[in-house]
Amino acid sequence: MVFPWHLNAHFDGFLWTLSIHVPFARYVAMNKIKTIKRYHIDRVYRRDQPRMTLGRYREFYQCDFDIAGEYDPMIPDAECVRIVYEILSQLDLGSFIIKVNHRNVLDGMFEACGVPPEKFRSICSSVDKLDKTEWEEVKKEMVEGKGLEEAVADKIGEYVKLSGHFELLEKLMSDMGLTAVASARAGLEDMKLLLHYCELFGVLDKVSFDLSLARGLDYYTGVIYEAILTGDATMKDGEVPAVGSVAGGGRYDGLVGMFDPKGQHVPCVGVSIGIERVFSILESRAKEAGGKGIRTVETQVMVASGQKNLLEQRMKVCTLLWNAGIKTEMLYKRNPKLLNQFQYSEREGVPLLVIVGEEETVKGGVKIRDTHTREEDFVEMAALVPELNKRLAECQHSERV
Repeated sequence: MVFPWHLNAHFDGFLWTLSIHVPFARYVAMNKIKTIKRYHIDRVYRRDQPRMTLGRYREFYQCDFDIAGEYDPMIPDAECVRIVYEILSQLDLGSFIIKVNHRNVLDGMFEACGVPPEKFRSICSSVDKLDKTEWEEVKKEMVEGKGLEEAVADKIGEYVKLSGHFELLEKLMSDMGLTAVASARAGLEDMKLLLHYCELFGVLDKVSFDLSLARGLDYYTGVIYEAILTGDATMKDGEVPAVGSVAGGGRYDGLVGMFDPKGQHVPCVGVSIGIERVFSILESRAKEAGGKGIRTVETQVMVASGQKNLLEQRMKVCTLLWNAGIKTEMLYKRNPKLLNQFQYSEREGVPLLVIVGEEETVKGGVKIRDTHTREEDFVEMAALVPELNKRLAECQHSERV
């Protein structure tokens, strides 16, 4: 299914998280599709060991964006960067950086450093760990675990410490050992275009051409991405998950042909946002701001009572507020305990309560209770709806609704 494209559409099966693009490629191949761009939100499952404290769950939700079709180089690739930029900016998750690299640049770097071709993928998987592991540990894995010569590993270490923009491109293009490799030259030309387009899209300030970015999946054929939170989104005293990467993806031009008997060639590029990780950060920020976390209900008003035999009066008030378009609920008990109603409102973040009581009924009104301050005021029934709308507008302004 194709949806309207760009940010207003961005949020509007069963697969392994290490193969996020595979189901889409299979769909494109089976339906003989030549061009499509889409977003998709669903559950995915982690194949490797989950790490709950780092936001790496066994089962979680993910939002994927993919563009398939024959297009001029780097235009859809740059739009994927723009999509991630818009999402992370509008969610206000803190400062972030979108790392970009190219598999041809990586392979050319390995060749220039003297890595045997049969070890490219294996060494690439080691480099992929640099966002979580110090270089010395990665080097040790390369040398002792994978039999790479130490001098070759040292050469790789000089490259993977580099990051930047056009100045890095110039440096790499003047590197005679690297540009002697045809794949590296082609990858650098792609990166030059990508950075130029990112500049035109107004996102270059959040983009870093980073040679340590590897993404160890074999099917990536060109540009690769990873968005990293770099600011205040980590937890204090172990209370908030240090989630790090929140998005990743890249170009996978050969994947569709694997699922087509005739091997049709449909170039693809895509990126995925880790929804569970984003929610972990948003919830932790809400708690740090003094709240209980992210609200899970949209209820604006709880109609409550602390005395017996007031069910009918509560139902009448609910009807009045529903008819006025106010999101209202009450507990489904004839005689609920008032404390339970207060606790529910506080736990779920319902900003206001309307308390029905015998004394207030005689006076022709109800009490309005502010869940946050716990202050209560008597309001006549005729003024209830206008007063609630006024207070809800104030809550909206203070981001409590």
